[in-house]
Amino acid sequence: MLKKQRAEYIHLKLNQIYPSIPIPLAHKDVYSLLVAVLLSAQCTDSRVNQVTPILFEVADNPKDMSKIPIQTIYEIIRPCGLAPKKSRAIHELSNILVNKFYCEVPECIELLETLPGVGHKTASVVMSQGFGHPAFPVDTHIHRLAQRWGLTNGKSVTKTEKDLKTLFPKSSWNKLHLQFIYFGREFCSAWNCDGTICQICTKLYPNRKKPMKTKKA
Repeated sequence: MLKKQRAEYIHLKLNQIYPSIPIPLAHKDVYSLLVAVLLSAQCTDSRVNQVTPILFEVADNPKDMSKIPIQTIYEIIRPCGLAPKKSRAIHELSNILVNKFYCEVPECIELLETLPGVGHKTASVVMSQGFGHPAFPVDTHIHRLAQRWGLTNGKSVTKTEKDLKTLFPKSSWNKLHLQFIYFGREFCSAWNCDGTICQICTKLYPNRKKPMKTKKA
């Protein structure tokens, strides 16, 4: 199969497996999504979804969150890991949203990336899942699958994102990046598939005998 043919098969197969796909992080608005995505770094979505209701009961908007002591935020989000850094980031970005953006999360990826604790992937998720703008955030699952499926060389997350955006229609990006993640967790994780086991890997590379080593994100 040529790369374009592989992409077409993957797109078709993922739509068959996941005709509709839920956003994994529970949230009620763009601000709560932003905080949840920030917390999800090196943490499972399920753990984040356990913690955020407690946090948002204390403060669920930038103005109220900016008034909460960092230590209080820290104590609540500690189960998510990296709590010292994340608690400061949540407090600081809330202050910035209050003082610079009238308590609104900016609908601009460049402005989002200026906020503390918000990198390109987090900003892309917010643009995609929060505002509905086409984006293809690349996490560890997507980076791994794109390599196993011959869609990118894995040189960098930036390169993987660029390659995927080139291969798939822009209108599919928001749904497709979630489909990649769900499939990567369910069928093609780092533990239960080595590039020779799951249904997509075996279809794309039926003659692959040795485990496929992938570069980490």
